[in-house]
Amino acid sequence: MPCRAQKTVKDTAKRLFLGTLAGIQIPAVLARKLNREGSSIRAAGSAIDLSEFREIVAIAFGKASFAMAEALSDVLAPEFPVDGILVGPSSAAHAIPGWKSFTGGHPLPSAQSFAAGRTILERLSRCDRGTLIFFLISGGGSALVEQPLAAGVGLEDFQKLHSALVSCGAPIEEINVIRKHLSATKGGRLATAAPDSMKITFAISDVPEGQESALASGPTLPDPTTTQDADRIASRYGLLGKFPASIRTQFERGMLSETPKPGHPAFARSHFELLLRTHDLTHVCHHACESEGFTSLADNSTDNWPLEKAVDYLLAQLEALKKDNPHRRVALLAGGEVSSPVTGQGIGGRNLAFVLACVPKIASKNITVLSAGTDGIDGNSPAAGAVADGETLQRARAAGLEPMEFLRRSDAFNFFKPLDDIIVTGPTGNNLRDLRILLAS
Repeated sequence: MPCRAQKTVKDTAKRLFLGTLAGIQIPAVLARKLNREGSSIRAAGSAIDLSEFREIVAIAFGKASFAMAEALSDVLAPEFPVDGILVGPSSAAHAIPGWKSFTGGHPLPSAQSFAAGRTILERLSRCDRGTLIFFLISGGGSALVEQPLAAGVGLEDFQKLHSALVSCGAPIEEINVIRKHLSATKGGRLATAAPDSMKITFAISDVPEGQESALASGPTLPDPTTTQDADRIASRYGLLGKFPASIRTQFERGMLSETPKPGHPAFARSHFELLLRTHDLTHVCHHACESEGFTSLADNSTDNWPLEKAVDYLLAQLEALKKDNPHRRVALLAGGEVSSPVTGQGIGGRNLAFVLACVPKIASKNITVLSAGTDGIDGNSPAAGAVADGETLQRARAAGLEPMEFLRRSDAFNFFKPLDDIIVTGPTGNNLRDLRILLAS
């Protein structure tokens, strides 16, 4: 039986997670990145003089759009006002001067998603060499901003398209290959919509390292994928029969439009920088763990792994770390996401499921496991994630809760809620993927 002190380690894990969220606050990160001095900012490794531009336009969309938009306005105010368009998954907390706001749909595009797409494309069409454009992009953007390339394709068609894609079992990078070849707002096409302007993209990545062109379907980056890739993916996952006729016809008749590639003139004055990525998340958490007296190690190799494989691997890594440091408390950190197929009608998400899968494996051990999403929302639940320790299984069974039954029903939220082990932050305004913290004492 774990010692009584083990109960407090869950509080430590929660404190580490919340401290990490505080350490990746977007306003401070963007201010450091731009390093504004008078009319000069730093971007893309060089100085840019804001006074040389006739106007500054900004397009922000994704789960972190509000925080990014407000941060940019604060950095540039009052001398350099922004003409901005902001698209988020929920209503803006308050109005930002100079910004027009839309509430787009997610995970399926909505009428507001289409309206936002039209407004963005129209605004970009009026930009020229005297325009400096900031694109502020974060996860969720593929559904939040949408506009079809082909005439005769409507909102209902694109809702059916997105529904088929998100439920087909393909990884996000393959899903977005198809989106890029059907949408006027993806696959580099926002860059080509303002070909002569200076364009700076700041992104908060919720995709695997090195796959940034999949973030929000790569609206400002040259696209390495082809129409042949889209055809192959649609065939591999049996998607054509699930697509509406207006979209299926484009595949069957070879009517897909190719995306802009490297070397396109629109990218000559276009620069892309990651504002935050998974490495930043685990780096901040690593320092928080060290300050709490843990010997810590970050291992992001489980990104996109199946849930059970990731659980077994990370628990084995934690025990190895403890064996190497027998007289110290240890912490293993992992960023990214795991694959957790929905197998029931319950409430939960991949973070809750990860912790639930750990419960039987850590029973009666001095191990604590936390997994939570940095956006504050896990799956269809109101929680960011959950935390468990070596006593969780005993407490659950005493309450009549059997972990594997809840896991089978994809109902991890309702397992942890009676135990008071859910983590609730509400929407954080950030979206830097998930964080897992495994502690051993």
